[in-house]
Amino acid sequence: MAAGYAYFEHGADIGVQGTGATVEEAFAQAAAAMFAIMAPPESVQPRVEVAVDFEEDDLELALVRWLNALLAQARERGLVFSRFELKREGNRWQGTACGERWRDEHARGTEVKGATLTALAVRPAAQGWQASCVVDV
Repeated sequence: MAAGYAYFEHGADIGVQGTGATVEEAFAQAAAAMFAIMAPPESVQPRVEVAVDFEEDDLELALVRWLNALLAQARERGLVFSRFELKREGNRWQGTACGERWRDEHARGTEVKGATLTALAVRPAAQGWQASCVVDV
């Protein structure tokens, strides 16, 4: 399974889905899908790196924590992200997001308010993992 992301329909909100060879890669792709809703990733330069660390035993809740922690960092710092990396040891997750400050040149898409528990799933898929949830827009 090639790493990547996709979307699925959900009423007024948007479902994001990340796939990858590992859980961590699937989570990184879900983050890429979420931020691509807000700005085209090809327009975002990796000028700033932000660390996101948390502890969570439950894989599904870890996805929501990861996505919401990224949104919080982006809002707090006035950033938009386009590249993501995540590592896990037991219940400890350590990740980074790379991006830059919002600029007038960024095409603004739809604001994502937060990741939700709706349609939340983290499961093995053909040759890898799939991580999905609905994000509130």
